[in-house]
Amino acid sequence: MRTVGVEEELLLVDPETGEPRALSAAILARASRRGAEEDVFEKELHNQMLEFNTHPQSGMGELGAEIVRIRGEAARHAREAGCAVAALATSPLPVRPSVSMNRRYQWMAEQYGIATREQMVCGCHVHVSVDSDEEGVAVLDRIRPWLSVLTALSANSPFWQGSETDYSSYRSRVWARWPSAGPTELFGSADRYHRRVADMVASGTVLDEGMVYFDARLSARYPTVEVRVADVCLHADTAVLIATLVRGLVETAARDREAGREPLDHSVSLLRLAGWRAARSGLTEDLLHPSTMRPLPAETVVRALLDHVQDALADSGDLERARASCAGLLRHGNGSRLQREVWKRTGSLREVVTTCVRQTQA
Repeated sequence: MRTVGVEEELLLVDPETGEPRALSAAILARASRRGAEEDVFEKELHNQMLEFNTHPQSGMGELGAEIVRIRGEAARHAREAGCAVAALATSPLPVRPSVSMNRRYQWMAEQYGIATREQMVCGCHVHVSVDSDEEGVAVLDRIRPWLSVLTALSANSPFWQGSETDYSSYRSRVWARWPSAGPTELFGSADRYHRRVADMVASGTVLDEGMVYFDARLSARYPTVEVRVADVCLHADTAVLIATLVRGLVETAARDREAGREPLDHSVSLLRLAGWRAARSGLTEDLLHPSTMRPLPAETVVRALLDHVQDALADSGDLERARASCAGLLRHGNGSRLQREVWKRTGSLREVVTTCVRQTQA
């Protein structure tokens, strides 16, 4: 069974006003004093954000329990520091982000200017184990068309700096400003993948391999494929669904490689359009079908994803739960829809944030 790990980025906010608070250093200091069990938190690009990493898990029940536990720990440390945590992919309220003080982040601030200052966005990254770089690159080539569906399912960022964006995942549009971000061409081999990454680093435009922000990449730290297209999910159950689908995609791609089935040769231009469309409307309008790159209702495309990974999810025991979770999102909406419903009902972005603080631990 392939193991799965999740990285989540959380927004630190004032529990009363909903405004972001630059208190990550205080939270990290508290967590470090609690010992190794709570040493899962990391500094992020901005002081108003906090990142955590789960351990690799084989079972989705265990992964979900760990996400809930760590979110609870983050909330406790945040309360002690005078703030709260919210699984929001962007800040609904205006904020002037402060860049964390270390060499890497300061280099980014100097190199990329306003693009760095405005990158206060929170994502959900999923790591799935692979047997080798060759298998990993074969997986990357085969999962490319399906990644935009994950963006649509996870979409949780309709507001930006006090404004309605008319996007479901505005985070993904802000993230796309990085020069190395986005979908990739077909690599064909691990050697070609590593040469592409080395060329990007040699250009001086990115600092190192960790700053190559492909939608999906080989991890620079772990023997995993890392998928990076999802917003941080408002509810832990949605994060588990995204992790489940990513593992299903990886396993299906590895099986397709073994069976000699070639990857779909969609252009990067079409993949960008698919990502844009998913970010724009989430689950409320058409998405581009991964096989044809033609618009079809979101429900049809989500069902196509489930059909694509059906055998892998059945073998891991995750199929029925994934189907139920997808049906729930299609029926009730993702985080973006919930935020808009609160805004429509109350007319208050502060209420949007405080509601999401509560939902983060629900």
